[in-house]
Amino acid sequence: MNRPTKTKAPEGAVSRPLFIHATQALGAVLTFEHPADAVLSRHFRDNRELGHRDRGFIAESIYGVLRRLRWLRRLAGDEATPRMLLLAWLARGEGWPMRNFEGLASATERDWVATLKAAEPGAMSLAERADLPDWLAERLLAQMSEDELLALAHGLNRAAPLDLRVNLLKADRDAVLARFQADGIGASAGRLSPQAIRLAGKPALQKHPLFVDGSFEVQDEGSQLLGLLVQPRRGELVVDFCAGAGGKTLQLGAMMRSSGRLYAFDVSDKRLAKLKPRMARAGLSNVHPVLIAHENDAKVKRLAGKADRVLVDAPCTGLGTLRRNPDLKWRQSPAAVAEMTAKQGAILAAAARLVRPGGRLVYATCSLLAEENDGVVDAFLAAHPEFRVCSAQDILSRQGVALETGERLRLLPQVHDTDGFFAAVMERAGGA
Repeated sequence: MNRPTKTKAPEGAVSRPLFIHATQALGAVLTFEHPADAVLSRHFRDNRELGHRDRGFIAESIYGVLRRLRWLRRLAGDEATPRMLLLAWLARGEGWPMRNFEGLASATERDWVATLKAAEPGAMSLAERADLPDWLAERLLAQMSEDELLALAHGLNRAAPLDLRVNLLKADRDAVLARFQADGIGASAGRLSPQAIRLAGKPALQKHPLFVDGSFEVQDEGSQLLGLLVQPRRGELVVDFCAGAGGKTLQLGAMMRSSGRLYAFDVSDKRLAKLKPRMARAGLSNVHPVLIAHENDAKVKRLAGKADRVLVDAPCTGLGTLRRNPDLKWRQSPAAVAEMTAKQGAILAAAARLVRPGGRLVYATCSLLAEENDGVVDAFLAAHPEFRVCSAQDILSRQGVALETGERLRLLPQVHDTDGFFAAVMERAGGA
């Protein structure tokens, strides 16, 4: 008697349970009540049986839907359910053949998918073509041409590469690259930052000996240029005014060779708590994390007029990080922008009081919007004539970074292959 043979799943197909997991996670993400990465982390914690590859499929599929949500809704309909959007993404975004949907979708759904694969979206608005909400497309169109906006949108819809920053206290870039090569990890020197390494893929490096001993940290190459604009020196008093979990704090501390005093201010105890073990791993003893209630906290005022350099990496809409956080374009709003600009202006004014005569103030965001960038800086300069703008391009050039950025730093994913960043460097009058 012949035994029935098992039918092998088509290459690239996924199991029905995994597809259900992805659908459930996508449904939770599409409420936009919480950041997508937090929703996914919770889903993975609650479903520990999911392996590395399964988690990768779920995350990549969901981020694909988030990046191309307007296009997918144009194809699948505005009332498309999370399950339909996921099927549409796999069919059109990933280009799955029909055989991959067997056993995954019902006969009715497979007929729908077959129709969808041949469908054309028809005439689309500029915002739809850019996969942006209408309000955001309008704001950006006021800053650039249609072609530039579409090029930007295309850049934002690509997954971000994985960049590392070499810890200058513990290693040099060539040595880290040589070790990666010996370990079979594809990597190359960063194009912009002399401290950057760009990985060819996204290997898990948390247990790599060079990560464990603090020789490198994960940090976008564009973000590293902000540290170069601060350009801290040994023995100085430096303030990272909005330190967060401390990626830039660690960079500044290493550039100071762990000398002087580096204050890391933040309003979140949780974020500062994450900084402390990273400081220890990086070998830094000059960092002083300080929890503050707000920008006018008495702990801030005690440093008035004493700081050589102050970095304000201001809280912002984060729209320059859409390659990593595509849900932000659907979670932000014009009201959120207005709220942010008011907060940014207040934080910059408070931070400026710390700068000594002749000292440097760097204002930065990972936003693409003029209101959060030039608008905030121009308003600050109008109210604080004791500060003047310095050329970001010249400061970077003196550190071996050849980048035609002009007076204020502007990084764009489609041009520089980094997250979108803005920075203005200012100096307080009165120094020697």
